[in-house]
Amino acid sequence: MTDFDTLSLWVAVPVGLLLVLGSTLTLLGTVGLVQLKSFYDRLHAPTLGTSWGTAGVLLASILLFSALDGRAVLHELVIGIFLLITTPVTLMLLGRAALHRDRAEKVRGIPPARARGDAGSDG
Repeated sequence: MTDFDTLSLWVAVPVGLLLVLGSTLTLLGTVGLVQLKSFYDRLHAPTLGTSWGTAGVLLASILLFSALDGRAVLHELVIGIFLLITTPVTLMLLGRAALHRDRAEKVRGIPPARARGDAGSDG
C-alpha cells in the first residue's frame, strides 16, 4: 500500500484538475512557440505557458504533499517565486536584444529609437 492509496477524494480531484490545467497551459505555450511566425510574437506564448502552467503544477504539488504529510509543505513556493521573477526579466531582455539587433540591421517595420532627451509618453 502506498501513500497515494490513502489519499482522500477531496484532495485527489483538485490535484488532478490542477495538474491537467497546468500541463494544458504549458502545452498551449509550446504550441504557440511553434506556430507563431515572428520572434516578437513567439516571446509571449511560452512566457504565459511557463508562468501559469508551472503555477498549476506547483499548486497541485503543494496540495498533494501537504495532505500526505499532514503539514504545510511550501518548498515549491521557492520555485514559484524564482519563476515569477526570472520569466518576465528574461522576456524583457530577449525582446530588447532582438529590438536592438533589428534596429542595427535596419529591419523594416521596427520603430526607431527615441533620443534620450525627447519628451515622450514615459519621459
